[in-house]
Amino acid sequence: MGTESDLGVEGQTEPPIRSLNRSVANLLPDGPDPSPSPTLAGTFGTDGRASITTTFESAAIFAPESAHTLSVPEVCALLDTDAENGIDNSEAARRLEQHGPNKVEGARGLSLWTILLRQVSNSLTLVLVVTMVLSFAIGDYIEGAVIAAVILLNIVVGFIQDFRAEQTIQALYALSAPTCKVVRAGRSETVKAEALVPGDLVRLGVGDVVPADLRLVHSVNMSIDEALLTGESLPVSKYADIILKDRDVPLGDRTNMAYSASTVTRGRATGIVASTAMATEVGKIAELLRSKGTTSDEETRGMRRIFARAKRGLRVVLGFDGTPLQVSLGKFALLLFALAIALAIIVFSVSRFKVTNEVLIYGICVAVAVIPESLIAVLTIATALGTRAMARGNVVIRKLAALEAVGGVTNICSDKTGTLTQGKMVANKVWLADGTEVSVQETTHPFDPTAGTIHLNGEVLALAATEKGPSDELLPSSVLLKGFLETIALCNNSTVTKSETSWTAAGDPTEIALQVLAMRFGMDKQALLRSGGHRLLAEYPFDSSCKRMTVICADETAGLGACAFTKGALEAILPLLDASDEQKMQIVAKAEALAAEGLRVLCVARKSVDSSIFSEPASVVSGAGGSEKSATVVAETLLDRTSAESRLAFVGLAGLQDPPRVESAAAVKKCQDAGITVHMLTGDHVKTATAIAREIGILKPTSAAANAEEIMVASAFDRLTDAQIDDMPHLPLVLARCSPTTKVRVVEAMHRRKAFCVMTGDGVNDSPALKKSDVGIAMGLNGSDVAKEAADMVLTDDNFASIVTAIEEGRRLFDNIQKFLLHLLISNIAQVILLLIGLSFKDTHGISVFPLSPLEILWANLVTSSFLALGLGLEDAQPDVMQRPPHDLAIGVFTRELIVDKFVYGTAMGGLCLAAFTSVAYGMSGPDGLGHGCNEGWEVSCSVSFRARATTFATLTFLLLVTAWEAKHFTRSLFNMLPEKYGGPLSVFRTVWHNKFLFYAVSAGFVIMFPVIYLPVINRAVFKHDAITWEWGVVMAGVVVYTAIIESWKAVKRRFKMGAASLRVVTGGDA
Repeated sequence: MGTESDLGVEGQTEPPIRSLNRSVANLLPDGPDPSPSPTLAGTFGTDGRASITTTFESAAIFAPESAHTLSVPEVCALLDTDAENGIDNSEAARRLEQHGPNKVEGARGLSLWTILLRQVSNSLTLVLVVTMVLSFAIGDYIEGAVIAAVILLNIVVGFIQDFRAEQTIQALYALSAPTCKVVRAGRSETVKAEALVPGDLVRLGVGDVVPADLRLVHSVNMSIDEALLTGESLPVSKYADIILKDRDVPLGDRTNMAYSASTVTRGRATGIVASTAMATEVGKIAELLRSKGTTSDEETRGMRRIFARAKRGLRVVLGFDGTPLQVSLGKFALLLFALAIALAIIVFSVSRFKVTNEVLIYGICVAVAVIPESLIAVLTIATALGTRAMARGNVVIRKLAALEAVGGVTNICSDKTGTLTQGKMVANKVWLADGTEVSVQETTHPFDPTAGTIHLNGEVLALAATEKGPSDELLPSSVLLKGFLETIALCNNSTVTKSETSWTAAGDPTEIALQVLAMRFGMDKQALLRSGGHRLLAEYPFDSSCKRMTVICADETAGLGACAFTKGALEAILPLLDASDEQKMQIVAKAEALAAEGLRVLCVARKSVDSSIFSEPASVVSGAGGSEKSATVVAETLLDRTSAESRLAFVGLAGLQDPPRVESAAAVKKCQDAGITVHMLTGDHVKTATAIAREIGILKPTSAAANAEEIMVASAFDRLTDAQIDDMPHLPLVLARCSPTTKVRVVEAMHRRKAFCVMTGDGVNDSPALKKSDVGIAMGLNGSDVAKEAADMVLTDDNFASIVTAIEEGRRLFDNIQKFLLHLLISNIAQVILLLIGLSFKDTHGISVFPLSPLEILWANLVTSSFLALGLGLEDAQPDVMQRPPHDLAIGVFTRELIVDKFVYGTAMGGLCLAAFTSVAYGMSGPDGLGHGCNEGWEVSCSVSFRARATTFATLTFLLLVTAWEAKHFTRSLFNMLPEKYGGPLSVFRTVWHNKFLFYAVSAGFVIMFPVIYLPVINRAVFKHDAITWEWGVVMAGVVVYTAIIESWKAVKRRFKMGAASLRVVTGGDA
């Protein structure tokens, strides 16, 4: 326990030392299998090509899913290939034509048609289309053209934003394996990965991306990182000679296979292509994402299937399948449409259904007044601007609606690797044989030896990280520490260098971490070699069977002969130590203590050897990773290694970890303050996950017993039924050893609890959960193409803090949507009240006189209100935006407070507009009264009605301008709206100036009103009103009364803690 190869101390990134995940003895037949497959018996013919005899004819059909259960000769026979020479080019060309190119089509992106359809798939747009058609039908071409322009604006802005986002995603897609090495007709050549076919013989080396699913033929010290496919954080050792008996062995346990999109981290191998393109395991997941879903039995035939498809299509078109806001607005639009029809019927009924042209126009005016024509355009533009802000925050929004949706998140399910952590190994704990302890803290870059601080027995040391060689000043009175650093630096094949802009590294992640640690003290490998005191004599490379590495170096300057430097897994080195049982128990105890902190533990040892034994230069040995290199080393034999690695002197233990990102703890705390629960779903071991979770604050730093119900291993969670999961008081905060199925079940469990969740992921195996979650977030740097395709958002920096930024931006957008919804709906309610009561305003012929002309209504809705609403959409986030619980998803954007406020303010605005109209129309009524034919154009008799209409229009405009500033906050007074920033009696001026776009929108609305009222021809012929004089007193009186009503209502809400005033701010203790 606690050793480097023990699953109990698994870290994040691939180690150079690792044991099998399971006993090889359980996987291999007991000795030579006396009874091969009952249906297959593979042999090699004289020409070197495998042949096969079958018990049943059907057995000759090759199934890639069972390749791991077949021997290499059997696979060669079924695929008609050769294990040494592969197939020839002509056969490869024939098979390429038969099977097609080796391309996974999962990450195909969205078509232009799909992006375009997304813009019109909502009820509000459809209602506007109906309104536009009616306007053209009655000959009101100006109104119809204006609404058509609004619809076009919404489509264009939304299309451009989604298209740009899709282009960004496509740019993030990485080529999985552009080229590969293949053996054809005995000759090695490099071909495009697309040209691979089943039966090809592929060569793999360190750093290669596996181009297809391969059945390994030969392997030397082979390890492959399959994290993107299986979620396994550590590389898996591969053995070509293993034959598995069970066809249903999990992918991560098929140690004789190499799967497409995985990466070779150590060794070399050759393998036969078993499947390509969509037939690979990666392709199967991609195909799952491309499918449109399955139908149930009752939908499989006839009219039921047609009806089910039509129903699904209708829900999509109406916007009922989407985010909570999309669904709310879809239902709201249908409600408005029904209300518009009802109001038109009321108008027609007043005229006893004698629908003349004027009655029809008036009815449509009332119907248009209830529909916020600019809402969809303002929403689209505000969201598009939000996505641009998020792009600067390293978040690419693939769908405009996703930004609003992420603001309602109640739970975040985050991966650990590279999201909460840095994704690279760091050696941050050292324990030496004399009890000396060294720790590295606050490191911000895993390759930078100057980052962070060094603590030696609790005291802070200065950093060296120089190229001047070892620094004695940094190693006071610690000869053992010098020996430890010397060992990890020399027994190491990685390189760490500094470029002009940053530090870079090449080699195994664990060796890089150890080399960086040595460099912190100025004792890196290059510095030691430059000093002239060390010369490599021999190297015994790491091997998965022995789990250790040893180098022999001469120490010429000190005259100490030669030393053997060894590092490896504790259980591999402990038996080789020249130490008492008591000392070994102490070492094991310390290793287990380090392991309990989530660290991976390496043991470091050394001893003096006779340099004369290694004086003869040898030709070539196989170095780490299977590369061949010349050196003054001896040919490795079992006897040499056994001798060199016996009776070693223990030096110390090194604890390695994929450390949390510096900003992760603060981001998690911010989520908890916002009432958001953060869950860690990782493929790592439970100890590693628990240690990181405690360090960043997902788990409280209490005893393990107190956290027992918050920490689970995925296998235990998977055994629970849905009912048992639902009976749990809360879902576990840490789930270790997660599989794709586990993540999907977690999402489903959250949905049953009515939670709204974000799921992050980078691997192909994460794609189903990303698609299932409410908002899927993929990693842009290290994520797979298929994961990006399934996601709604992509993080370009793979940083958890960016998710929190997205949530904050989503909450800001949600608040602002409520603000401009309130503003737009107040205007609509006021106009409906005005026009309905205005039915009683009759001219001399008994015809109802419009209190507002149709164009005045459109001007108020589309020109004045639109820019004011857009300004509200650009409001900064409120100071407490991340200190309050998520909004109620069941209620959505139309909260009780918003509904009550819109009716209070709308009624007040409508009443004051009525008062303005009646004050002028009946306060200065002449012998002609309201005139006649005044709805159609100007006549001398229409002077009073035209002046009354202008007064009403001016009053409505001024009240809309005031509402824009009052709607900045639902409860705070306009005269003390930002007490955190501004105070004093003049703070109102700084408040209105704070949002400059809104200030200019209000100013423009004020200025442009005057030419509309006073310009000849424009006023009478177009807007059907006339210039006013003394009536401005009526307008200003209306503004004063309206402001007093709003301020009084807000004061009542504050006094009785209604609406937003009742929201409890979440504190860190609550979270």
